[in-house]
Amino acid sequence: MNLIEITLPDGSKREYERGIPLNKVAQDIGKRLAKDAIGAVVNGKIVDLFYKLNESSDIKILTFEDDEGKEIFRHSAAHIMAQAVRRLFPNTKYAIGPAIKDGFFYDFEVEKPLTPDDLTNIENEMKSITQENSDFTRKEMLSDDAISYFQKRNDPYKVELIQGFKERGITEVSIYTQGDFTDLCTGPHIPNTSFLKSFKLLSIAGSYWKGDSKGKVLQRVYGTAFYNEKDLKSYLNRLEEAKKRDHRKIGKELDLFSFQDEGTGFPFWHAKGTIIYDILLKLIRDENTKRAYQEVKTPIILHESLWHASGHYDNFKENMYFTEIDNRDFAVKPMNCPGHCLIYKNSLHSYKELPLKISEFGLVHRHELSGVLHGLFRARNFTQDDAHIFCMESQLKEEIIELIEYTTLVYKKVGFDQYTVFIATRPEKSIGTDEVWKLATNALMDALKELNIPFKLKEGEGAFYGPKIEFNVQDCLERDWQCGTIQVDFSMPGRLGLTYEGSDGHKHVPVMIHRAILGSMERFIGILIEHYAGKFPLWLAPVQIKLVPILDKHFDYAQKIENTLKKNHFRVETDKQDEKLGYKIRKSQLEKIPFMVILGDNELEKETISVRSRDNGDLGSFQINDFIELLNNSLANNKIVIPE
Repeated sequence: MNLIEITLPDGSKREYERGIPLNKVAQDIGKRLAKDAIGAVVNGKIVDLFYKLNESSDIKILTFEDDEGKEIFRHSAAHIMAQAVRRLFPNTKYAIGPAIKDGFFYDFEVEKPLTPDDLTNIENEMKSITQENSDFTRKEMLSDDAISYFQKRNDPYKVELIQGFKERGITEVSIYTQGDFTDLCTGPHIPNTSFLKSFKLLSIAGSYWKGDSKGKVLQRVYGTAFYNEKDLKSYLNRLEEAKKRDHRKIGKELDLFSFQDEGTGFPFWHAKGTIIYDILLKLIRDENTKRAYQEVKTPIILHESLWHASGHYDNFKENMYFTEIDNRDFAVKPMNCPGHCLIYKNSLHSYKELPLKISEFGLVHRHELSGVLHGLFRARNFTQDDAHIFCMESQLKEEIIELIEYTTLVYKKVGFDQYTVFIATRPEKSIGTDEVWKLATNALMDALKELNIPFKLKEGEGAFYGPKIEFNVQDCLERDWQCGTIQVDFSMPGRLGLTYEGSDGHKHVPVMIHRAILGSMERFIGILIEHYAGKFPLWLAPVQIKLVPILDKHFDYAQKIENTLKKNHFRVETDKQDEKLGYKIRKSQLEKIPFMVILGDNELEKETISVRSRDNGDLGSFQINDFIELLNNSLANNKIVIPE
């Protein structure tokens, strides 16, 4: 008998006859696994369950619990949606339909724009397709044959994709068929359309073919899919909650920031938003001071030659703004690093000074297409809590470890206890040798391993000048937000002529670590707004206490209380509107202010205050000093501490 040996993730081994399909292996391992199996990983390659094993292999059967399983499941949902669209709108032309985080999309060229009613009809047709129990089948085709096939079907986008593959030397492609629908695809897919039971189409948006604004305008249909109805409903509920927490809506309601037609994509910070901004800035500045950072300020506009030398022009120019001054070409900085390099280069340095840490809250500008602008999350200018550490290669690991610990400390302080760590590796468009990229990537991995912090890889998603650690914080809706980065750069210091004198008396090029903890101040505040739904903790709230005098005769007493609280460094406002008490209370509640203080005849007579907490309701009567003690205890514990 011709046997092969497979090794499972737990290290156990089994023998099977050569040519056994993976679905049979899953059945042999267990009935439950076979029922939930979606695909498999064989020697590191993700494959379909009908894939046949012809050699001894390491395998893992995938279910929806695995990230790879989710991607297979949702990619298959995109194909089923495309099949439904073809049945309802036969003249549609098909672009691409990948899985994305929490869902999928497909781009179509349609005869007329799709409507919400069309989404309902497409969804119903998808349900019919899932009940047809059609198997997904794979077929390999020569590229020329595939071109002829899709030309006959009037699918020009598929033809263009295959022609692009041919130019890169790919002479064979794969197609997948389920029922009456066939698509160009590398796969893998779920075994059968009946696996897809819990899904929802969410929205329609515009898109450009290959992301090129000069290309064909397409219609993008977004959807989501889960293995069971319970998880789908939970996700849809979170989406509804997310709409209520939209930072653009809350930012307007709380008067934090705005966007104006005179500056599309450029945020205007209002007084209350600036308070939040400055609180976070002070938090990072104070922590920087503890760690011996030197804070600097660099120009927003620098000569274009610098950006050629740094590599930004060749790798990032499509995101940059350019201008001409005195017949010379300049660029508005998209990053702070070249400016910091110039400051470093302005003086001679010895190995005894290293590591040298330079920080800046630097305003940068990046040209984003209007279609991708999204409030504070995607703006055309933003401030980075940026820093660059110049060190020797022997100091690299120690510095990365300190930065990881610094970053996680800040996240805990602002209320994010859950985060995921990634290492993003060399992208296609990059500078530097393979050797230095490997050295930099290993340094990041070694630091995380020493701290016992698990990480995942993002292949090809590093910066053009070096690999990076990415920190994704998780908010109260279990959404992940990419914030902090730690990037190792062996290339830019050499390109810009940076040196230090080593212990051997010779000149050496320093290693440069780029780091931002919040990332973008604007984006991080947007994340906080949605995380807290505008109900900021006491330390971060722009107004911590609202004083509500009941009548005009109580205004003088309110002013006295306000002065006392301000002397104790609390942010306080007095409502002096000529309105009834109920209106004032409701207004304060809508403003989401942590504490409301009611002042009437009883309080004036007894020289007390009546305190209401946003989160805990009526707290009763206080002497002003006792209330100040409550506030201080609450700030110290980062939660409202109510005295017994």
